[in-house]
Amino acid sequence: MSIAVTGGSGKLGTTVVSSLRAAGHDVTNFDRTGQRSPGFVQTDLTDYGQVLDALHGVDRAPGFDAVVHLGAIPASALAPDSATFHNNMAATYNVLQGAIRAGIRRIVMASSETLLGIPFDIDPPYAPLDEEYPSRPESTYAIVKHLEEELARKLVRWDAELSITGLRFSNVMTPDDYAQFPDYSKNPSSRRWNLWGYIDARDGAQAVLRALETAKPGFETYVIANADTVVDTPSAELMATFFPDVELTRELTGNETLLSIEKARRELGYEPQFGWRQTP
Repeated sequence: MSIAVTGGSGKLGTTVVSSLRAAGHDVTNFDRTGQRSPGFVQTDLTDYGQVLDALHGVDRAPGFDAVVHLGAIPASALAPDSATFHNNMAATYNVLQGAIRAGIRRIVMASSETLLGIPFDIDPPYAPLDEEYPSRPESTYAIVKHLEEELARKLVRWDAELSITGLRFSNVMTPDDYAQFPDYSKNPSSRRWNLWGYIDARDGAQAVLRALETAKPGFETYVIANADTVVDTPSAELMATFFPDVELTRELTGNETLLSIEKARRELGYEPQFGWRQTP
């Protein structure tokens, strides 16, 4: 496929772009920052005219078969709340609407684990967490992610052929980050905020590829995490210590993730292959 990736210069985006290219796809990165190189087009995603023009093709090139939308201020507290809201909401509207106007019917977009209720100052409803309960945004960043998902749900109602997939990525890590993981095991409370979850960027890219390959009309969300936690403490012990009143929906085994990836496994064929316990 010919694929437009927004935010392809970011931590996850860099790996997504390289992975999609390695899989044989023609990928163009649309981002505000990045090195001058083939396949990179400097684009302000908050400018609808630029986005619409880009998605129709650049420099007389044809348009695209699919869009992967990763471009955003990537977390809370990196900018004032109002800046996060206006940047991320405008970018997502522009990309989704621009893709539809350009005739693109296959879209994968970055949603977030924050919709599960992170940072869990209020106990989650149960564990392992999944996509089955209403979102619980606890920050402006998460509120925008909720609104982006709602926008996608409404847009697919208008077009029976439109496919939008929201991937609720956990905390993105690369192999360079794994040196700090032993410290998490020494102090598990430091990672209580997201139930000790993470996603290796390479597995995040795998999820994007699976979502593109299996796209079907409508809107679906998937929690995308690694199969394990960031600490050595068994998951059942973590829950008993830090969330003793939270119901466990099944028996927990070893260091299994508390952010359920069962739906992604079942419907996308997603299966994590990398992580901090493996050799990079």
